[in-house]
Amino acid sequence: MKVLVLGGTQFNGLALVHELVRAGHDVTVLNRGKSAATLPGGVKRRLADRTDADSMKAALGDDDWDCVHDVTAYRPDDVAFMIERLRGRVGHYVFVSSTVIYAPSDLLPIHEDFPVERGPRQNEYGRNKLLCEDLLVHAHREHDFPATTVALSMVFGPNNILPDREQRMFVRLREGRPILIPGDGTTLAQVGYVADQARALRMLMGNAKTFGRRYNLTGADAFTAEGYVDTCARAMGVTAKKIFIPAPLMDDLFDGRLAVRPVEVQARVDTRGRERADPVERNRFLLSMLVQHIAPHLHRWNRNVLFGIDRLRRDVGWEPEVRFPAAVERTWEWFQRERLAETRSFDFSFEDQILAFVAERG
Repeated sequence: MKVLVLGGTQFNGLALVHELVRAGHDVTVLNRGKSAATLPGGVKRRLADRTDADSMKAALGDDDWDCVHDVTAYRPDDVAFMIERLRGRVGHYVFVSSTVIYAPSDLLPIHEDFPVERGPRQNEYGRNKLLCEDLLVHAHREHDFPATTVALSMVFGPNNILPDREQRMFVRLREGRPILIPGDGTTLAQVGYVADQARALRMLMGNAKTFGRRYNLTGADAFTAEGYVDTCARAMGVTAKKIFIPAPLMDDLFDGRLAVRPVEVQARVDTRGRERADPVERNRFLLSMLVQHIAPHLHRWNRNVLFGIDRLRRDVGWEPEVRFPAAVERTWEWFQRERLAETRSFDFSFEDQILAFVAERG
């Protein structure tokens, strides 16, 4: 297939490009050209800024595409432009969204037909992803635009552009720092391995059964917060110095009755206009970095959050191949190979504040 990837040089997009090339597809990437990346041989590159319609028109030209994977659409205008420009010239348009769109649920796992969150609790990123999907659903119903939405959930693996997740844990463990675990450590979560998710995106290309539908995409394993820490420690060959944060203290931190000073995070993702968090939301975000926890503005610190992937299994025939322990081992190997174990550093001052709170409360 002749495939265009919008993005293609960072994390999800880069893994997808490698997967497409391995499968023999003719791949072109389109991005701003600001991210250094070693692309596979034969991959063509076009430069454009999504905020500049003229540069996008020039880069897209009049080409037809068998499939377009849009990994970098964060605003409705991004998707509206692509619908207009690609109508009649694309066999399949795949929009990469996020499971942050879903409302909290006490029935698990959360499937694609569960309620989404459009209310005041939703953040700008989630609202915009929903608005993007709304445009695609309308375009499919009114004009048979061949679009599929894929909602990714906490992608894990090499080249993660959110270093404050697994990479922060690796550095904590390597430095022998105390590892703070919320509550009793039994809260459940899951991640998807980046290469597994790239394979799923490749497998659904051109599948008309997926047009006009949304698919959750994550891993098959669930793990507890303590299990996450223990799995990382085993992969690294170290012993975790675990400190459990009592539930009443977690409640006080999560609800803003105790504040921690902000630290600089290292996310390298462009959402163009993500709203500034208030102090309570900032606290929640920092707490979600202790052990990966999705969308703390929606899901309380001790809420189990799992997503179902049966629709993707059924319609596409995809199955996750990399279990969570193997995903951790491969990511740690990459981390060492890239010498990030020596060069990556983090500001742990907010964790030191929480450690002091734990000590004060005995």
